[in-house]
Order: sequence, then structure tokens, then C-alpha cells
Amino acid sequence: MNRLSRDQMAARVALDIPEGAYVNLGIGLPTKVANYLPIDREIFLQSENGLLGMGPAPAPGEEDWELINAGKQAVTLLTGGCFFHHADSFAMMRGGHIDICVLGAFQVSTRGDIANWHTGEAGAIPAVGGAMDLAIGARQTFVMMELSTRQGESKLVENCSYPLTGLGCVSRLYTDIAVFDLGPAGARIVEMVDGLGTDELRALTGVPLTG
Repeated sequence: MNRLSRDQMAARVALDIPEGAYVNLGIGLPTKVANYLPIDREIFLQSENGLLGMGPAPAPGEEDWELINAGKQAVTLLTGGCFFHHADSFAMMRGGHIDICVLGAFQVSTRGDIANWHTGEAGAIPAVGGAMDLAIGARQTFVMMELSTRQGESKLVENCSYPLTGLGCVSRLYTDIAVFDLGPAGARIVEMVDGLGTDELRALTGVPLTG
């Protein structure tokens, strides 16, 4: 089985973002998607801290640390891009003006519930940020994450055991070994990496899968 690298996962997500989409990339792994957007598509990247029209990450040594995303990473701004008040950014997110958000997660359920702000463990630092606003405000929510924890437990589950960020909001899950569509009918396999069979994937997730 050939697992996808994090960059390969980002490239796979980028393929599904259509021309003209307004997109928010969550903190962490999803920010890599900006580096793989097809150059023949005009896609508008929005950042929670008040940016619209972000480009790929700057080359090493060319960072402008007054131009950062919500994760405090240096970014570039494409021609025509702009920056604005934090409150206006949240109005875009809450008002249904974002077509797609791409979030990381601790767990996602087969119905599309997402838990990505707190593990519930004593001493863990909660970090909800704008994830709740994005999860319910964006027209589509994608999640990008490794399928398993370091202990080998599936992060695609029937019911999330961590505190929830949103209910039934995730439509597609991208992992290092498979892509899934999620919804009221459960999880459907869209594609798998080479060398992985359906029965093996079912064993790895421990949840019912169709497709």
C-alpha cells in the first residue's frame, strides 16, 4: 500500500476545487492546498484573519511577516487581492459566502460530523478558532487528515468521541489512503491508493463503507 504524503494529499484536494470558488483553508495541513491549485483555474482564497486573494507560500527568504494567514504563516497576495477587518471576514464565513472550506480534524463521523477543536483530555489546549463558523457557514466542508492516529486507531468513526465542532457538515474526507463521501447514508469510498483493497480499508476504519 502506497500512502499519500501530505503534499500529495493537498494536491488531491486541490483537484476538486472548481473554477471561481471562494475557499477558506484551515490552519495546519489544509494550508498546503494553496500550493497545488491548478494554474488554469481562478480560485479565490480567503483567510479568517481578513485576506482575500491569497497565493501560494512565498519562497524562502521572501516572506513578508506583515502578510500572514490565520495560522501565522507567511503568505503571498495575488494581483487584485485585498485585506480587511476581522469582523468582515467572519461575516463572509457566517453569511454563506464561502463555497468550500478545507479543515483538519481529530475525528470525522460517517455522517459528516466533525471534531477538530479539542480532544477532551485534561491539560489539552482547546483551539476552536473559526472552525465552527466555517463548518456551518461554508456551502461545502472538506476535511483533510491522516486516516489513523499514531496508535493506529481510525479517525473516521461512526460516532465522534471528542467534543463536536459541527454536525453533518462534512461532505468529503481526504486521507492518506482513501477519499470518502460522507452524509446521512454513511461513508462511501470514492477512491483508494494503489495496493489497498476494499476489505482491508473496512478493517482499517472499522466502520461500514459502501462503494
